[in-house]
Amino acid sequence: MKKTTSRRSWNARKFSQRFFQYAVLVAVVVVVFVPIVILVFGALKTRGELMSSPYTLPAPPRWENIISVLTTPTYSFWPMLRNSLMVMIATTSGVLVLCSLAAFVFARMEFRLKGITFQLFTLGLMFPINIAILPVYFVLRQMNLIDSLWGVIVVQTAFQLSGNILILRGFFAAIPTELQDAAYIDGCNAFDFFWRILLPLAKPALAAVAALTMIMSWNDLLVPLVVINSDKLWPLPLGVMQFQGQYGQDLALVSAFVLLSALPTIIFYLFAERQIVSGLTAGAVKG
Repeated sequence: MKKTTSRRSWNARKFSQRFFQYAVLVAVVVVVFVPIVILVFGALKTRGELMSSPYTLPAPPRWENIISVLTTPTYSFWPMLRNSLMVMIATTSGVLVLCSLAAFVFARMEFRLKGITFQLFTLGLMFPINIAILPVYFVLRQMNLIDSLWGVIVVQTAFQLSGNILILRGFFAAIPTELQDAAYIDGCNAFDFFWRILLPLAKPALAAVAALTMIMSWNDLLVPLVVINSDKLWPLPLGVMQFQGQYGQDLALVSAFVLLSALPTIIFYLFAERQIVSGLTAGAVKG
């Protein structure tokens, strides 16, 4: 009788825990997906339908807003898309090259003041771009990088170094030293070991760093807002803000523009989510 009672209490306790977990997950899903669903509904409705019934299914779907955004030259969607792609690809490439080299040095080499130097890099995590934007602007002005996509690329790359070096250093440090010793015996130098052995083994961590950097660069608004003056150089986040200010009375059209701007990020994250999780998890477990 006591065993039956204890088993029932254990089952009730387990059920309550599971119920609480699923309730939290459902609440998170609702908070995340409801705005996206409303955005999709709004993009596929007319302005009147969106104002009168914003939460209902579009019946039938209206594709005129999306076609208008894609085909109207004055909306400049395609030039903004090109600018965003250029900034994202250049920033991601720079972050991967610089972070992998720096992480290799901090993880596999010994030199004087190594600990202090690494601590200086980690201090970058304490100063987000929101705090440092004013001195960054002055530096870019001295370098003649204001109103240039290169100015955006340099700033985005610089402020992604600290955290990503930390991620890659933990992964590189987990590689057995016996592998490095064997490579040196076979005639490899430090760079050969880095290029031929370490980087192929670190593909999950590199993929996670690349995915996170690409998403950050694509969604960044503050840096282009401060650096870019010419409308011909606007990336999509800055273009969305300007588009909302210019055509804010037509919420359906604005919804279509925002949806098309966010769609590449959503699609990319759906494909890269496994790489992000596996790369960060591998680094955490092995580090």
